[in-house]
Amino acid sequence: MKLYEAAPTPSSRRVGIFLKLIGSDVERVQLDLKGGDNLAEDFQKRNPSGTVPMLELDDGTCISESVAVCRYLDATVQNDKALFGEGALEQAQVEMWHRVVELQGLLMAFQGFRNISGFYADRENCVSEWGEEAKSRAIAFLTKLENRLGESAFVVGSRLTIVDITGFLFINVMKMALKVEVETEYPNIAAWHGKLAAMPEFQ
Repeated sequence: MKLYEAAPTPSSRRVGIFLKLIGSDVERVQLDLKGGDNLAEDFQKRNPSGTVPMLELDDGTCISESVAVCRYLDATVQNDKALFGEGALEQAQVEMWHRVVELQGLLMAFQGFRNISGFYADRENCVSEWGEEAKSRAIAFLTKLENRLGESAFVVGSRLTIVDITGFLFINVMKMALKVEVETEYPNIAAWHGKLAAMPEFQ
């Protein structure tokens, strides 16, 4: 298998952290997104959406979208982490919270960064007003996440799941790309994020 990625991007980092947590790894191929590697004809044939990460299996089958890649790896690599949950209830709770954190948090933060910074202005219409609105929505979501982490050690409950990986990356984007102050304003988030950041798998 080969994992095509752009290491600094949140989606690529999600798969990278997931692999470390389940104790596995695959051959990595780094793509230069700014240079347009993901827009090359050969890559587009295998992944028409042109996104990373993309997992290419030994038979040539390609899987894109980071959560889909994580699900495949979770199902094919023997591990006892249950990062997508154990049993019907916990699996549903993981799916529920993952959707919430992804759509209300990480997606809004990334949309804010892309549209405010114009990072991909050579290939998409960046709308600064939408970027500011998306950033505002991401900031509003911080309060929800802060309240949730006041109820449990991790987002879903008492143990680590893929939701925490996504939440961790959301906070990284907020702090590093959007320059939002998190530590002093959201103590529960700060403690949880610090706990994850100290784990070797998240470094």
